[in-house]
Amino acid sequence: MQKHSYLWLAFLACMLTGPFAFAQRVLTGKISDGVQPIAGASVSVSGTTTGTSSDAYGNFSITTPQENGSLEIRFLGFLTKLVNFSSSSDLGTIVLEASSMQSLDEIVVVGRGVIDIAEGRKTPIAVSTIRQEEIEAKVGAQDITATLVNTPSVYITGQARGFGETSMNTRGFDQSNTAFLLNGQPINGMDNGRVYWSNWSGLSDIASVVQIQRGLGSSKLAISSVGGTINFVTKSTDMKKGGFLKQSVGNDGFLKSTVAYNTGLMSNGFAVSAMFTHWQGDGYVDRTEGKGQNYFLSIGYKVNEKHNVNLMITGAPQWHNQGFTSSLQNYLDKGRKFNSNVSTVNGVEMNARKNYYHKPVANLNWDWQIDNRASLSTVFYGSMARGGGQSARTDATSARVPYLAADVNNHQWFGLVSNYNRKLTDYLNFNIGFDLRDYKGEHYRQVTDLLGASSIAHSGNVNFDGAITTSNVYSTNPWKTWSDRPKNAEDRLAWDYDQIVRYGGLFGQIEYAKDGFSTFFQGSVSQQQNIRKDYFQYTPGNDKSENVSNFGYNVKGGVSYSLDNHTFFGNAGYYSRQPYQNNIFMNYRNDVNQFAENEKILGLELGYRFTSEYIDVNVNAYKTTWDNRVTGSSRNASADDIATYNPTNDPNLLVEGDYLYFSNYGVKQDHKGLELDFVSRPFSGFQFTGFASIGDWVYDGMSTTIVRNENRVVLATEATDLTGGQVGDAAQTSYGLGAKYQIINGLSIDADFRGYDRLYSSRQAGKDQVLELPAYQLVDAGISYKLKLTPRHALSFRFNVNNLFDTFYISEATTNIFENANNQYWHGINTSNTVLIGLGRTWNGAVKFTF
Repeated sequence: MQKHSYLWLAFLACMLTGPFAFAQRVLTGKISDGVQPIAGASVSVSGTTTGTSSDAYGNFSITTPQENGSLEIRFLGFLTKLVNFSSSSDLGTIVLEASSMQSLDEIVVVGRGVIDIAEGRKTPIAVSTIRQEEIEAKVGAQDITATLVNTPSVYITGQARGFGETSMNTRGFDQSNTAFLLNGQPINGMDNGRVYWSNWSGLSDIASVVQIQRGLGSSKLAISSVGGTINFVTKSTDMKKGGFLKQSVGNDGFLKSTVAYNTGLMSNGFAVSAMFTHWQGDGYVDRTEGKGQNYFLSIGYKVNEKHNVNLMITGAPQWHNQGFTSSLQNYLDKGRKFNSNVSTVNGVEMNARKNYYHKPVANLNWDWQIDNRASLSTVFYGSMARGGGQSARTDATSARVPYLAADVNNHQWFGLVSNYNRKLTDYLNFNIGFDLRDYKGEHYRQVTDLLGASSIAHSGNVNFDGAITTSNVYSTNPWKTWSDRPKNAEDRLAWDYDQIVRYGGLFGQIEYAKDGFSTFFQGSVSQQQNIRKDYFQYTPGNDKSENVSNFGYNVKGGVSYSLDNHTFFGNAGYYSRQPYQNNIFMNYRNDVNQFAENEKILGLELGYRFTSEYIDVNVNAYKTTWDNRVTGSSRNASADDIATYNPTNDPNLLVEGDYLYFSNYGVKQDHKGLELDFVSRPFSGFQFTGFASIGDWVYDGMSTTIVRNENRVVLATEATDLTGGQVGDAAQTSYGLGAKYQIINGLSIDADFRGYDRLYSSRQAGKDQVLELPAYQLVDAGISYKLKLTPRHALSFRFNVNNLFDTFYISEATTNIFENANNQYWHGINTSNTVLIGLGRTWNGAVKFTF
């Protein structure tokens, strides 16, 4: 009887499940761009978790129990397409339509969990996003920072210093206090927080998206977004077969050639994308020549539906001669192309100031879709950098033999970032992860040119008696820096020390979002260890500093509410940030600096966003305070500086034109402001944009400033009450308008106007003692044309003119001279002030063949 019961139960189960078990349907089809198949396209049944991908020939097969429904088909660079299905199981060939405005989520195809683009979190922030099309069109011969000039509260300067020499301020904070991430990898220097754009000249060629998150940002890492967070998302492995050739030209002999190719997704699951660029130019400013290459290799492997792996290697070996600041009178007398770095050495006129560097970067991404609610993203990254900055020197003998030497800054840096994401419910999302970094920097000076001498003498190394003679010369070719470097202490001049930084951080975030309401909380903790080893000023056994370990943390949270087209939000955050190593050890020795405490940052933001078919508007208000802050700056020494810092006129201490370095400790900065930006699309083919920002950025309290010369000898220690003084080096008021119009299919023109006001000297001073520079306005314009030769082949043309009306303007000043013995003025500015003049009219053009 029991046996028959089991049979009856089995029969009943079959009857109940049979209609479902046997109603499974297999849908098939092929995905194409109209000419060739698309491999690796995502195919999913709408409203379900069922999905697959097209194979190397574009074919797919997917099983579904539904009689009717639709398939959702996605592929990077194409519009998402919905394909309905009912009676037929063979859907035939499905043609996708190309799109230049795919969502950011579609752009980030690897490292989804560690790349913190704003769309990754529901609660909004103050953000501006620049996509590949605009990057490629408008950067030209400039640094990638040029993509951000038309955004609120951003000030870009330094172009006149030479290739890769720009600097960037966000909400009044310099770039050592703005976080920069490359595919989720921090790239600010671990010793001083700085970013040198000459090391990243290839970014404009490989970036898919540049996103600036002003203020608190959305990054989950234990980093301090004092001014903001800039995310560079590079191209990943392109799953579409093809490539391009591109040739660019520009003013002052600029030439740039690029070749790229993608294999597409191959039948073995691999895909490879590669690109190589060569560039060279004479530079706008006198004797600021440069030359370099960019390379990019990305290898992707689709293990299965759950696992994707991508390896990226990129680098930008380069050298360039440098410009710098000078007196305003020099520019008025000698023209804006005047370069104070050009001098006569041994009867030969030259620019001895030269930067050369090679910094290969690699990161390995692994994305694991654990199930439909959980994922894990991990990136392991590393860089090995070699290079330095060259200048003219004289040796330690009484003859003061001239030679050229480079201050070398080599490093090796490895890191690991991993983030686990779990969708706890349909409305609650949770992240947790860690961030590990290990950095070693190597610093010394080496001879690069004896200028005809047989050898030079140097002194100061406590491990040698008297002067040391060296005749070895080392190359400034960035490709040779790996092998051509001094192995012995005799060839390491002026200093010889290592910096070691070890860092570990934990971070987490939880976010709730339902029916237009969202809120999040985010926190992180970190421990940083700093060690300094000095082989020049200390004997063996005494060369290692104490181990300085600092704990840091940050917390931030926010809330938003959306109603139809309107979104209101607010965010708040607090950071306790460890000081950089350059500020921990006093006077470039192993002595610990008493001023080096954790910096304290408080950020508050309110925002409003309106989106519609015709216009998008963003309004943001912010307040950021930065206490215990440490900053640094430099300038060419003027005659006034010689009188102040070298009254005995000792030529070994300081001469006019030498660099002076200023380290500032202790004072508080208080920044608040309003920002507006909009994009309007009143009719098809026309886009109108605008931005405006007004800030009130002031100091509060006493500042201690240590002044050093190029050999890092302390010349003075100054205490100044800065209360009420204006923060300089960036315009506190900025505004702009832009327009783009498509004349006919493929042909468009665009122009951007922007203005800057309330720009002050970077030299810190108290209230009413800071030099205010004249306001100025600039206009850029461009034209684009794309000619489709075949469905797969196209020719694209682009031409830009920057500073169209050749405006003469001061982009920055480093002194506060109101009156002196030579009282000459330009637009109310004493012409003895040390300034940097912005570039005049420049142009660039490019032609690109896509296949």
